[in-house]
Formats: sequence, structure tokens, C-alpha cells
Amino acid sequence: MPRFTRNSVVLLIGVLTIVCLGFADENKHAGTWKADLDQSKYSPGPPPKSVTLTIEPAGADGVKLVAKGVDAKGEPTHIEYVAKYDGKEYPIKGFPGADTVTLKRIDDKTIEADLKKGETTVMTVRTVLSDDGKTRTSTFTGKNEQGQEVNNTVVYRRVDSGTQRAED
Repeated sequence: MPRFTRNSVVLLIGVLTIVCLGFADENKHAGTWKADLDQSKYSPGPPPKSVTLTIEPAGADGVKLVAKGVDAKGEPTHIEYVAKYDGKEYPIKGFPGADTVTLKRIDDKTIEADLKKGETTVMTVRTVLSDDGKTRTSTFTGKNEQGQEVNNTVVYRRVDSGTQRAED
């Protein structure tokens, strides 16, 4: 069994702290976000009654996203996925008309998601984080499950610090 000296324990704690701080800085989208429906635009409408996103880091360069809300008819919604920013397809649950998501990091404030049904991309979502980290704006373009053109701009406001972490 290895012996740890006080200096090696202090060094280990220091390294872990630096790694955790670096990781937190890389995933600026992590946290809980509520849709600001007054600032958002839905085409076609009508807009949902509420949407709350929870975004957590997951594994190496990955993310877990859970979107809960109430649709325009008053029905609960629940969408979720765990994916990496590696351009590969990952299963998405609860999103009508799509069964996989592919994530791409454009830069530290911009991400892009392609939602696919089979081999066809049905929706692209480009999300940009504000400079102050308090607002994220997602632009949805593509077609919904009825085949209608979608051009939504959804503004989300941060409601926490974003320090959660999903299981690897």
C-alpha cells in the first residue's frame, strides 16, 4: 500500500483543485436556465408555457441536458440526452421528430446541435452564451414533426451558478 506524505496530499489537492477549476471554466453553459418567453420568438407558435434547462458536465468533454416544461396545451414535456462535443450521434429522449443529437463546440460561448431522425437532420440549434454568462440564446431552424418550417429564437436566463456535475 503506498504511503502518502503531507506534501504529496497537499500537492494532490492542489492539482485536483486546478483541474476542477479548469473544467468549470470550460463548460460555461452548465447550470439551470429558464426560458424568458417574453423575449423569445416561436414560429410556428404557440410558445410553450414554460421551459427549464438543466445542463451538467458529463465525462470528458460531454454534457447532460434535461429540459422540462409545459407545452402550449398544458402538457408536461421532458427532453434529455447525454452527449459529447465530438460530432458523433447520441440518443435523445422526448424530442418529437428526432431520435439522435450531434454536438459541436464552435468556441467557448457557442455550441451547435443537430437533431436527426434516422439519417436526416431535422433541426439545427445554435446556442450563444452572453459575455456576462447570464443569458443564452438558442436559435432553432429546421422542420417540426408536422413538417412545418421552424424558426425559433429562445432566450434563457441563468438561475444558478452551474456547478453541478452529472455522473460519468
